[in-house]
Amino acid sequence: MSEELIYGVHAVAAALKYEPEQLRGLWVERRRHDARMQALLDEATGHGIPLHLVERAELDRMSGGARHQCIVARLALRASSHDEADVPGLLAAVSGPALLLVLDGVQDPHNLGACLRSAAAAGVHAVIAPADRAAGLNATVRKVACGGAEIVPFIAVTNLARTLRELQALGVWLVGAAGEAQQDLYAVDFTVPTAIVLGAEEKGLRRLTRECCDHLARIPLAADSVESLNVSVAAGIFLFEARRQRGSA
Repeated sequence: MSEELIYGVHAVAAALKYEPEQLRGLWVERRRHDARMQALLDEATGHGIPLHLVERAELDRMSGGARHQCIVARLALRASSHDEADVPGLLAAVSGPALLLVLDGVQDPHNLGACLRSAAAAGVHAVIAPADRAAGLNATVRKVACGGAEIVPFIAVTNLARTLRELQALGVWLVGAAGEAQQDLYAVDFTVPTAIVLGAEEKGLRRLTRECCDHLARIPLAADSVESLNVSVAAGIFLFEARRQRGSA
């Protein structure tokens, strides 16, 4: 079983909450003694997870110089619990209309992490992305997601266009985000089973992805404002409009 290092208070707290059995050890700066850190250490001790008190330089080395917030953990990676073959079962288990987020080639792990965080907050049932030429789950994604990577199923698929067509066959409407679309997202009915589809940074939706969408919608921007929004910001706006239309969670 392969392992990965994760770092940051939120990422480690999420791992302790959702998959403590996968944690192989915590490394903590020996001089940090605040209540927040102590709570994490107490929880780790309760799960029998080995603790290592080290100097900050060791944490810098382990994290590759990333902002680790004085804590690094070693996480055993289980085989993905979800793949594209599980999509019909995931949808069948949803109570009410499904809400999915599809990311067409988002490559920046910070953007993927932010999208997962918004997806978790909005009650998304799964995030779907291509397996190739796109960011996957790693330490940076988990840190930025603040637990979203553990809450929302992340499904990497080999052929995104095929997966989109399968979603349509299962009764899911595909709404693509496109700045040149004729209708605003506020005119779209998100109360039906919906997959919100966003493109990669700068490039937007690929042609085949765009052609699969049932609707294209844009975020109305103020005149003479920025040309476009960051993909994670756009994801949050679309997802919470869907949540608003659907009322209570």
